[in-house]
Amino acid sequence: MSSQKRHAVIAGGGIGGLTAALCLARQGWTVDLFEAAASLTEVGAGLQLSPNAMKVLAALGLADRVAERGFAPEALELRLGRSGHRAFSVPVNQRPSPAWGAPYIHIHRADLIGLLAAAVDASPQITVQLGAQATGYKAESGRAELILDGKPAAEGDVLIGADGLHSAIRKQMLGDIPARFTGNLAWRLTVPIDRLKAPPPPTACVWAGPGRHAVTYRLRGGTLANFVGIVERHDWRGESWTEQGTKDEALNDFRGWDTTLTDLIDKADTHYRWALFDREPLGTWSDGPVTLLGDACHPMLPFQAQGAAQAIEDAFVLAAQLGGDTPVPDALARFEATRKPRTARIQAASRANMKTFHKRTPPAQLAAYGPMWLAGHLLPGVVRSRLDWIYGHDVTATDR
Repeated sequence: MSSQKRHAVIAGGGIGGLTAALCLARQGWTVDLFEAAASLTEVGAGLQLSPNAMKVLAALGLADRVAERGFAPEALELRLGRSGHRAFSVPVNQRPSPAWGAPYIHIHRADLIGLLAAAVDASPQITVQLGAQATGYKAESGRAELILDGKPAAEGDVLIGADGLHSAIRKQMLGDIPARFTGNLAWRLTVPIDRLKAPPPPTACVWAGPGRHAVTYRLRGGTLANFVGIVERHDWRGESWTEQGTKDEALNDFRGWDTTLTDLIDKADTHYRWALFDREPLGTWSDGPVTLLGDACHPMLPFQAQGAAQAIEDAFVLAAQLGGDTPVPDALARFEATRKPRTARIQAASRANMKTFHKRTPPAQLAAYGPMWLAGHLLPGVVRSRLDWIYGHDVTATDR
């Protein structure tokens, strides 16, 4: 069957699902995308689009628009949360050639979803149905059918479950595999820069400290500051991105830390919080013509800032594997074989970073951050090279 006649069904209209629709349309597929929400919008705060993700967005013709809506940081850096002392700084976005071959961009989730949704809306090969809750699927005779609210709804040559951490597609495929609570709570908030006495640096900055860490960066051309604070707490396990805590709770979690951070918390209008859950790599991602993508198969803790980036990479690789006349199950097997080692490695690195950022004693901090400081001052190339395997990766290279 020619790929020009193939039809895909996607469950989930988040970053991964929208990017997959665009990548498949680029390969000649027609696509029906179903999203449970009533609109293609995204609550939340900022996210980091590292060079590996920006290479995919460039291939889709969206990189310039993403850069216009986002913010290009000067460097990646690590500071101590209480003192603000900088352990190391790695320049990015150098001119004329940025590190790792593409820019590093911070963007608000709502802005990225908006850009992807506009591109989807402009494609005659993609249709979107909102308010459509995926509850399962059927896979028979080489075809896949999406079940919405218990009723058959759409049939295609392939079905992609991009329906997130609590994926109904994954649950049917593999059973109920509960996610593991990491013992960490995440605060997230944004504040206009002009409200702040001392805005966070124009970098992607990790602030490390005993049993907790924070990440700050700027959004929307530098007019908005983004804060994510991770705290080791076992007293709350809510998973909703829209649930709010209080300013006093957030301030208490970061009491005694650098005033750049406490001022951010104090000046924010809302203080969202959610518990962080993790899942070990799955045994398989596919069932015949049905596969999983993004958080549905490899949820990422935020300690490498790769959740969105890996879903974007998934989308491109999946579409590339489905771009020829290879039978769909074979293409899905190659997709899984290509992606699983990389995503599992990044998942493991994210877990390891949680421990690195949360050193509790001065000796442990010195042992962890002292070599980073030394390398950052004497051998900055070594610090950068440790990130090459993530940021230098280019899933579009074989497509040229």
